[in-house]
Amino acid sequence: MDIKKQFAQKLMDIKAIKLQPNDPFTWASGWKSPIYTDNRKTLGFPSLRSFVKLELCHTIQEQFPEAEAVAGVATGAIAQGALVAEELGLPYCYVRPKPKDHGMGNQVEGELKKGTKVVVVEDLISTGGSSLKAVAALREYGVEVVGMVASFTYGFPVAEEAFREAGVRLITLSDYNAVLEQAAETGYIKPDEIEVLKEWRKSPSTWKV
Repeated sequence: MDIKKQFAQKLMDIKAIKLQPNDPFTWASGWKSPIYTDNRKTLGFPSLRSFVKLELCHTIQEQFPEAEAVAGVATGAIAQGALVAEELGLPYCYVRPKPKDHGMGNQVEGELKKGTKVVVVEDLISTGGSSLKAVAALREYGVEVVGMVASFTYGFPVAEEAFREAGVRLITLSDYNAVLEQAAETGYIKPDEIEVLKEWRKSPSTWKV
């Protein structure tokens, strides 16, 4: 089993991924969705937490060997980003959604030298908006973003286009397609539900049951 399907299965095992085609979730954006993903649940399972940490580290070493520091995206990737930086022995910072409204008014929390080559650790990629805001904040801070690694992506075309436009290479441990394949193979979802899940991904903002 390849890493994407292996990780998808691990996420389903702890119910970090929930599939409910007939009883959809409502996202913060207002979108109706047959899937909900909460990778933060992996932090509560030591062996899985370590698995994610090591796989993200391997990805960084293979895909972004030039990285000199790690940045986590708040809040979902703060913990995992710190674990990755510790394992790699690299400096670490995290990026807030917006600057603090008190104190130093920081958006990038930590200390990095200008020009440092940074790899960004993210938790989940949906539209890519919040992830790329973090990239923009890091660039404004004065460091060079060499790429991003994340646990999971829905693979929305809008996100893929946004990453291309921003010039950011994204590598993920698993994705929506791997979840569908693994869920179908293991009987986690029924064959007729797969089509519903595929249709949703084509136009999530307008999808209805």
